[in-house]
Amino acid sequence: MTLPSRWPAILQAVMKGQPRALADSHYPQWHAAPVTGLMNDPNGFIWFAGRYHLFYQWNPLDCEHRFKCWGHWSSADLVHWQHEPMALMPDEEYDRNGCYSGSAVDNEGVLTLCYTGNVKFDDGNRTAWQSLAVEQPDGSFKKLGPVLALPEGYTGHVRDPKVWQHNREWYMVLGAQDLQKRGKVLLFKSADLHTWASCGEIAGHGVNGLMDAGYMWECPDLFALDGTYVLICCPQGLAREPHRYLNTYPAAWMSGAFDYANAAFDHGALHELDAGFEFYAPQTTLAEDGRRILIGWMGVPDGEEMLQPTRTHGWMHQMTCPRELRYHDGKLWQTPARELEALREGEQRWQGFASDAPELDATRLEFELNTSHVNVDFGGALRLTVDDQGLRLERASLKNGEILTRYWLGDVSHLRVLCDRSSVEIFINHGEGVMSSRYFPDHPARVRFEGASDITLRYWSLRAYMIE
Repeated sequence: MTLPSRWPAILQAVMKGQPRALADSHYPQWHAAPVTGLMNDPNGFIWFAGRYHLFYQWNPLDCEHRFKCWGHWSSADLVHWQHEPMALMPDEEYDRNGCYSGSAVDNEGVLTLCYTGNVKFDDGNRTAWQSLAVEQPDGSFKKLGPVLALPEGYTGHVRDPKVWQHNREWYMVLGAQDLQKRGKVLLFKSADLHTWASCGEIAGHGVNGLMDAGYMWECPDLFALDGTYVLICCPQGLAREPHRYLNTYPAAWMSGAFDYANAAFDHGALHELDAGFEFYAPQTTLAEDGRRILIGWMGVPDGEEMLQPTRTHGWMHQMTCPRELRYHDGKLWQTPARELEALREGEQRWQGFASDAPELDATRLEFELNTSHVNVDFGGALRLTVDDQGLRLERASLKNGEILTRYWLGDVSHLRVLCDRSSVEIFINHGEGVMSSRYFPDHPARVRFEGASDITLRYWSLRAYMIE
């Protein structure tokens, strides 16, 4: 049964909300963000028919985690994006409480979405249906309905299908929680995207000796990269450590050998994917030239997100910049997609003592910094310290003003930093580490360098680009 349409309310929300969002001094100038309402996970990231398609979790009606639709952008170059028709809305019984995250595939020339239909019951229980939708000639999507019910032995927390094809067979990884409330990643196989067979658990608590791995694993993504297989995931319930897993929920990765014949993933240890304050639910795709590209949500659920000041302007959250991935020396490296260099304007260089360096406009800025010791102040609202231990990133809690800290430990020689009006992405040692964070300075904000160490600075203003 189709539920009553919310299109009139959505249209009104967009018409009223977009002018408010664009007038906010914290609204990004070159990152993707919602025109109104709350945006979270990137979904269905794919190169298809000559364009990148990026879908996203979106509640256009208000800044709350409910009524999850799939918005849709597309781009030919990862820089210039345009709005496409909304792809999914929770208007069927099997997805009535939200069209949750998922992926997209090219099924014999048809762009096909694979997503989780979320259903909550009055008694507090829930279930999940893995469902399909196919693109129509006008750019809309026709729902085909569920193709996989809740698997036996798991709670209603089974979601976020990532689907890919190998040797003419389809494979799906799913985030899950077993009946003992332990996080897992499940693997399924299909010949036609409609009939799925379980291949068992390939990661999570109790798999390959991993223990104390949290109570739910979200947003899995398994792919081959530079001679190994990498699994990206978001384990909920990991114990905080002194210098990592400090966010409410982290994003993590592990690498190893994946055996298709035996449906086994022989992996190593779990590593934090991004050490900043805001990074979650990343998803990857293959570019036309074979590069593995990642985009993440620059947010974290259930933390201080509802205290962010943009909420009073009717919008919340943004995506990260697109990033290229490579695997080398047992590490997952991330660098800004090379296409972003097209945003650069007016290159300048400077060398000398850090405290003598020019102040830079933080609104739309990229800078590269060669140093092992420096302090960087971002508009008085975010502070970076580089020393012999590594990096410390500090900002005040939106709740109580307490100074919060995130860490990246190791030797530092080079930083590449991308700034937008309310975000900073710090790439360490040409991609060995990353720290992504939102911050909310009073504008016009300036970047200031402090310290007696000698630094070499290269910097650009970045062109503004709004989604068309």
